[in-house]
Amino acid sequence: MTAPSIAPADAELLRLETAMTAIASNLVDLDDNPARKDLDKTKLTGRTAEAWADATDALTQLWDGYRMLTDVIAEARSMRDKRKLSDADRAAFVHRVQGRSITLSTTTVPLAQRGLLGAGQVHTTCSPAELLSAMEAAFQTAVTVATQAGDVWQKLLPAAADATTAVDNVRVLIRLHGGPQATIDEADRRLGAFTRTLATDPLGVDERELTAVRDLVARADAERTSAAELKEALTQRLADAHALLDQFAEAQRAADAALDAAADRFKEQDLRVVRGPDLRPDLAAVDALAAAGQWALISPRLADWSRRARERLAALRDAAAHNDGLLVARNELRGRLDAYRAKALRLGQGENAELTPLADAARTALYTAPCDLDAARAAVNAYQDALTATIARNDR
Repeated sequence: MTAPSIAPADAELLRLETAMTAIASNLVDLDDNPARKDLDKTKLTGRTAEAWADATDALTQLWDGYRMLTDVIAEARSMRDKRKLSDADRAAFVHRVQGRSITLSTTTVPLAQRGLLGAGQVHTTCSPAELLSAMEAAFQTAVTVATQAGDVWQKLLPAAADATTAVDNVRVLIRLHGGPQATIDEADRRLGAFTRTLATDPLGVDERELTAVRDLVARADAERTSAAELKEALTQRLADAHALLDQFAEAQRAADAALDAAADRFKEQDLRVVRGPDLRPDLAAVDALAAAGQWALISPRLADWSRRARERLAALRDAAAHNDGLLVARNELRGRLDAYRAKALRLGQGENAELTPLADAARTALYTAPCDLDAARAAVNAYQDALTATIARNDR
């Protein structure tokens, strides 16, 4: 009688070994995650405390599972690597890899609850594949909490710091120039509560509270500022906005020129294009408010416009640099190719049957539009490497 094939068990063992390599890397990355470390060392409260408790249990299960899977795989590999396997060895190997060979827990049954023939202990077992599936779920639990908390901290901690600076600045101005303090006191109180919650319960924090604090700071600033001071300050800010608009127009022209120069020469997906609404009408509306003397309405609108203009300006400059860089990179590759072609000719390798197709391929990649820079760079490198190898062979 022919023994059953162990090929499926071999395939499963290979799958498990491959999975363990990925698991080890992901567990180390999770262990080194800054948000995860912050969660561990912070005395958490609220939703985050509950979620991180579950995540911590999941992490414990992950490492326990990793240890158990490592042991099982090592034992199975040792069994499989024997020179000859008896039928008993083959059966044991298949059970180890595909059977319920992992003991997750052992529970002692109280004597009062046992029957005469009942076991004194109950063992909970699973297969390696089942344990791997459970570990995947545990990993997702831990990663979700860590990444969500980390995202909230990364976004809101700087925003809360900015709000704190704004509160302090307005309080100093009130102290120096006078004005009501009730509004700024309320902003300070609510910001303190928000910051404390953010520090210990990022998953339970309400971002709208920070928006409310900003509104209070803006109101307190407006209350303490006289009409004359407000007009003077906003007039300067409006002039700065028009100067920014001039920079924006120049950056737009530079970005358009860089895009035109690179268009049709490179793949469309390699080009960087900045699109967005025309910002001039919004600034014209602020100008109209200034002309009408509506200074109290200008500040938030002007701040929003300036923020959007600065973001667009940065994006345009980045796009221009990127698209100009495509041409620079292509021309640099062309120069390299020409230099190595000249070197090949000097060494009598201009008609080399191995080198000529590589040179032609590189030239085609560099002088055919749209140019695929990655492919062109690879082609030039291939020609350069082949020429270097040819020279080395000839020297020998």
